[in-house]
Amino acid sequence: MDFVEVSAKTVDEAITKACIEMGLSSDQLEIQVVSEGSSGFLGIGSKPAVIQVRAKQTQAASSLKKEEKAEKKPAAEVPQKEEKKNSVVSDEAEKDKKAADAEPSVKTEDRPEKDVKNSGKKAEEKKNRPSHEEKEEEVVPRSEEEVAAIKKSASDFLTEVFKAMDLPVNITMDYEQETGSLSIDFEGPDMGILIGKRGQTLDSLQYLVSLVVNKNQEHYVRVKLDTENYRKRRKETLENLAKNIAYKVRRTRRPVSLEAMNPYERRIIHSALQGNKYVETYSEGNEPYRHVIVAPKKSSES
Repeated sequence: MDFVEVSAKTVDEAITKACIEMGLSSDQLEIQVVSEGSSGFLGIGSKPAVIQVRAKQTQAASSLKKEEKAEKKPAAEVPQKEEKKNSVVSDEAEKDKKAADAEPSVKTEDRPEKDVKNSGKKAEEKKNRPSHEEKEEEVVPRSEEEVAAIKKSASDFLTEVFKAMDLPVNITMDYEQETGSLSIDFEGPDMGILIGKRGQTLDSLQYLVSLVVNKNQEHYVRVKLDTENYRKRRKETLENLAKNIAYKVRRTRRPVSLEAMNPYERRIIHSALQGNKYVETYSEGNEPYRHVIVAPKKSSES
């Protein structure tokens, strides 16, 4: 199989794009980095990252034989090793949900529907004994003066940060009374600097702004930072990746290992496939190398 050239803003994004297009995970691809790209100076002279990929020779040579063998193989004959992994799916997915809840950037509304349903009884039990965490996240109406003070503290902090970085950025803020959250959006010539690798810089900045805004607040203010619609684009990329990998797993009846992801991104994968009739997900490894496995369900039929 010939190499296919793929380009994106960063090498990581190019690899993810290649995985989606070829329906394979990164460990099943032979990857050559042609150019790592560059952000240039303030957006001037920026160059995309370029890679060349193809399916590994052993993967490409045995693909058809594996598929034919898998089609004839009854679901009951799935290797015991895979059955053992599948039996702990719910436990592993739950670990990722708990880990993601501890992340500063994780949003409560992103929790899978199943998790919300299971928490119904617990929420009922907590009505008469509110915890400190619940008190912090209680949504209360705020006056215009309070909202203005919240925006000012966030704006002053970000202005100083961008001044130190010598980075021109337009800041737009919107406070949502219904959710008690402050949404902040950035615009500028090169926002890739603020996003960072897989959004790590944006997440760190969001955490710092949250600390500043909530320093003197009695009730918690949720802070959301975004630029160039990155949050939505990243979520859609992961959901598309999950669907493509699920299709391949269903077709080949073999589990696929995804790249290492943070708890929030792993939870997006779990959520995207939790209602799938043919595959299920669990996680393996330790942070920061913990990754999602997409495996065929024992009772599913190809």
